[in-house]
Amino acid sequence: MAEILALGLTHYPPLCLPDKDMAGILRWTLQDPAIPEAARDPANWPEAMRREWGNDGGVSAAAAHRAALVAGFARVREALDRFAPDVVVIWGDDQYENFREDVIPPFTVCAYGDMRVHPWRDARDSSAVRDKPNVWGEGSDYSLLLRGRPDIARNLAAGLLDQRIDIAWAYKPLHHQGPAHAFLNAILFLDYHRTGFDHPVIAVPLNCYGRRVVSCKGFLTRIGDTVEFDPPSPSPRRFMELGAATARVLRASPWRVALIASSSWSHAFLCDKTWRLRPDTPGDRRLYQAMCAGDFEAWRTTSLAEIEDAGQQEVLNWFALMGAVEALGARLAWSHWVETDVFNSNKVFAIYNAA
Repeated sequence: MAEILALGLTHYPPLCLPDKDMAGILRWTLQDPAIPEAARDPANWPEAMRREWGNDGGVSAAAAHRAALVAGFARVREALDRFAPDVVVIWGDDQYENFREDVIPPFTVCAYGDMRVHPWRDARDSSAVRDKPNVWGEGSDYSLLLRGRPDIARNLAAGLLDQRIDIAWAYKPLHHQGPAHAFLNAILFLDYHRTGFDHPVIAVPLNCYGRRVVSCKGFLTRIGDTVEFDPPSPSPRRFMELGAATARVLRASPWRVALIASSSWSHAFLCDKTWRLRPDTPGDRRLYQAMCAGDFEAWRTTSLAEIEDAGQQEVLNWFALMGAVEALGARLAWSHWVETDVFNSNKVFAIYNAA
């Protein structure tokens, strides 16, 4: 049976930007006229948020936030390279990038071959970096070769159908030139120091945004905007079933596989109960503590209503990961929690022992 390594990380788009721009989502949100003045006033914010915001709108705190994320990526990359997988399968959300009004599949296996991508030329508004300078100083002509394994992707899709997971599959992109930012950012950040990334990748986009994927174009809206919501995403339980089925299919294969959940946790811009100013940290802590304790039932019994209330739509990628590690009997080897009130979302890194 094949060995499988399970990993979790963030694809936080503003990490691409210089420190002065990292709190841009909060600055934009503070201009929302629907937010009460009292909620908008930093004097009424939690102490930790006031401290992080500081006197410069989060610019000074951005360096520490970046350092914590870069260190997390370095540790995950080390584990990935040491494992030396035949392929890396990434679960990520598609925020109105590759899938739009013509089709929103619940789950898709992208059986792409090798492709050359231009991260900055092809960036969409949903990745929060289009037409902005990036921290590496790379221009629109910068490109990288992403290696694919369409043979393994076809095997995975066939195996998931056999496991009663009605998976979609594709051989080429639809509306986006290459993988969406949940996948591309994960690779850019795993190669933060630009030493190269040669592991073949299979992107598996999941419909995490559900009611907001078309209606909100998977990104920012104002609180007062009139939104005709879309049908919902699959349930958290179903994401876990997808992850478990993926683990079973790949465990029976001849390939060494790394499974990666790519997303931050609660997003401030999705969390109405905090006036979209900060993430639902208590809700994130509950899931994180359950993850560390191996309490998969706490994850499985989380409802979609709870996910949406907490702005945790993207954490559905991690529900797939939890389903996989439960099916594999994998043990958590290391994790790191990066908390923030100012930089839109809490972030988590995780490494499970290969199983």
